Amino acid sequence: MAVPAIELRNITKVFLGKVVANKNVNLTVNYGEILSILGENGSGKTTLMNMIAGIYYPDEGQIFINGEEALIVSPKDAFKYRIGMIHQHFKLVDVFTATENIILGLKDEERYDTKKAAVQVKAIADQYGFELDPDKKIYEMSVSEKQTVEIIKVLYRGADILILDEPTAVLTPQETEKLFAVLRRMREDGKAIIIITHKLHEVLELSDRVSVLRKGEYIGTVETKDATEASLTEMMVGKKVELNIERPDPKDPEERLIVAHLSVKNREGLTVLKDVSFTAMSGEILGIAGIAGSGQRELLETIAGLQPIEYGGVQYITPESGKIEYLRDKTPMEIRELGVRLSFVPEDRLGMGLVGNMDITDNMMLRSYRRGRTMFLERKAPQSLAERIIEQLQVTPSGTSTPVRRLSGGNVQKVLVGREIAAAPTVLMAAYPVRGLDINSSYMIYDLLNAQKKNGVAVIFVGEDLDVLTALCDRIMVIGQGSITGIVDGRTASKEEIGLLMTKGGHVS
Repeated sequence: MAVPAIELRNITKVFLGKVVANKNVNLTVNYGEILSILGENGSGKTTLMNMIAGIYYPDEGQIFINGEEALIVSPKDAFKYRIGMIHQHFKLVDVFTATENIILGLKDEERYDTKKAAVQVKAIADQYGFELDPDKKIYEMSVSEKQTVEIIKVLYRGADILILDEPTAVLTPQETEKLFAVLRRMREDGKAIIIITHKLHEVLELSDRVSVLRKGEYIGTVETKDATEASLTEMMVGKKVELNIERPDPKDPEERLIVAHLSVKNREGLTVLKDVSFTAMSGEILGIAGIAGSGQRELLETIAGLQPIEYGGVQYITPESGKIEYLRDKTPMEIRELGVRLSFVPEDRLGMGLVGNMDITDNMMLRSYRRGRTMFLERKAPQSLAERIIEQLQVTPSGTSTPVRRLSGGNVQKVLVGREIAAAPTVLMAAYPVRGLDINSSYMIYDLLNAQKKNGVAVIFVGEDLDVLTALCDRIMVIGQGSITGIVDGRTASKEEIGLLMTKGGHVS
């Protein structure tokens, strides 16, 4: 009988003496297989993998590598056991080449021989089917190429056990297929591969077995061939969950927001949006798709008055009266004082949306506070709003006096989305509103967005999961490198069509 590559026995990890991230987890990973680790937000997936990778050390339990107990107290120890982890956020030096990043930090008696290393890098790339120029600088690379550098970096160091944390989160469907082909070749080569993901369809397409965690505890492992999206969801959540996203037809759509020839530069003077034009209609959900960093964030911030406009403009058509208001060069406060109600769920939750040291009620008050009023006297309405959001979106811990910084990322997100929707906007802009949320919470947010749509709100939804975009949105606008590369019908567009549009777009400068 084959010896497992990794065997975890009764692994427990507790933070700050009371937050149990993992409890008595037992897990095996074999050579020549792809194992998916599934679980809701906060179920302990990444913490568990970080213990294998030497970033954390378990409080209890044992880790066995190749049948022998292993002491892994640092990433250096993990490399000794031929374990390599590819994180969601890449750790690369922008001004270095691929090869220089790959050999960086390796101890060698001789000076680095980059030419010799480049030959080895090319050989690894060719062996598994990667597309990579060893001499290309990181700042010239796409997200997919940067990920390739990170994977080859651990292979170069001799890794036989690879852990990938949400590897497809920022890839187009075409790039995802290429990555899957590479991972299958690695499996054929006898590597043990672990993937942390929340995309059920990818789990079913790629993995051999699936292990499920719930609230830090190991629930079980199933053969992928015997699993369905519904069965895996039930294992993750502990109950049956309806996985249907509603998409009612737009009712009496009217022009609500007109963006015309919009061009925007960032603080460094680089053009981040170039000649962007589109119309957002009342009673519809307009999706925005694009590779991370293509200008989605800057577009929403510009409409909300948070970025200066270089050229072009934004018009808001007032409901009922039809009066046109020009939003260019107005501050967010001036936009609100005009009666334009833009609710903005930013990408950077705590950086822009909420104040971490303030409690949930005080964060509600930030949205309703206006100059000339004493915010300290008006706690009743914000408190009842906080209580309503906590109950409806199942925010934990549930006290309104809990400081926001003590909430998990998913619960911070619920507070922010709930607060913005409660502001009764006529235009609701939401950037990645379900990022970091578990399945239950994500579907709650989709229902809330649809409720806004039914109320005649123009909803602009920036998402990264193309399955969700094509299921939820009426139209999908694709941004590539700061320009609009196409607007497609959400009901008929394919993920492949959107993926091709995502990689288009002229270079901005």
